[in-house]
Amino acid sequence: MNAKELDIDLALSNVAQAVSTTLEARNIHSPIMIGIHTGGVWIAQQLHRRLGLSEPLGTLDISFYRDDFTRVGINPQVRPSALPLSVDDRHIILVDDVLYTGRTIRAAMNELFDYGRPASIMLAVLVERDGRELPIQADAVGQHVALAEGEQIKLQGPEPLTLAITRARVASA
Repeated sequence: MNAKELDIDLALSNVAQAVSTTLEARNIHSPIMIGIHTGGVWIAQQLHRRLGLSEPLGTLDISFYRDDFTRVGINPQVRPSALPLSVDDRHIILVDDVLYTGRTIRAAMNELFDYGRPASIMLAVLVERDGRELPIQADAVGQHVALAEGEQIKLQGPEPLTLAITRARVASA
């Protein structure tokens, strides 16, 4: 699979439909949507508009919550998290661009719980790929992608949104 085969508009429609269906099945009204910087915010903006959600969109920057912080250092573009409403007893739709190992989602949930105790957290992702390291599963997925060893997928944007699949560079000895 290459980036040309991934229709981002179709993936956005799929994840929006899955979120809508899940909200209806769980009888959830007025959820708070929160995007994870950076790609998750871009996807959340699109979903928020498509779903016509009334509550303001929130954003999380998980730079200080990552478990690889001591190995890779701080992200040079740390942005403040912005949660316009209290998360206590609220239903949250957490949005990210790519679900891979699950570590980003774990970090985002750790940060969310520092703000309060949500009633529930639904995970919506544009792309889910193989390689999970933690037992985290998305509730709404735009598209499942199987990549070859050494391949990575990255959302680029915000205008236009594109997905790039690249081969990881191997360090020479």
